[in-house]
Amino acid sequence: MAKLIQKIVLTVVFVVVAGFGIGTTTAQAHCQLPCGIFDDHMRVQAMLEDTFTIKKSADLIVILADKNDPRSKNQLVRWVMTKEQHAQKIITTISDYFMAQRVKSSQKDYSERLIKHHEVMIAAMKAKQNTDPEYAEKLKETVEALLKYYPADKH
Repeated sequence: MAKLIQKIVLTVVFVVVAGFGIGTTTAQAHCQLPCGIFDDHMRVQAMLEDTFTIKKSADLIVILADKNDPRSKNQLVRWVMTKEQHAQKIITTISDYFMAQRVKSSQKDYSERLIKHHEVMIAAMKAKQNTDPEYAEKLKETVEALLKYYPADKH
């Protein structure tokens, strides 16, 4: 019994020491991603590509919804998942990349930028929930509105 308690204590000590990083080196950064290696314009272009995928997915969901064969039902589910994934990619890019690192309160047009980026998130959320083409179009428009902040020649 004493050996079992000793093993448990040693295991706990090891886990605690390893957990605190004693004897290890930790890299620290002042932003979420390494600075200077990402292209903001490219990220906006990637979000536009996601909007086209969302539009295509929504169109195919509408077509497949009226079919009852197993293959069509399978494809319907896959297109719904694709639409969800691409809308979520846009939301994640806006929140984790742009809102966390590129929209700064020190910018003169901070409020405007904040609103424009938030509009993309809302449009992506609505595109997730709907198959009407107007939602994909609105998403495209809100993403395109960000291009003025991230022109191709600024990278």
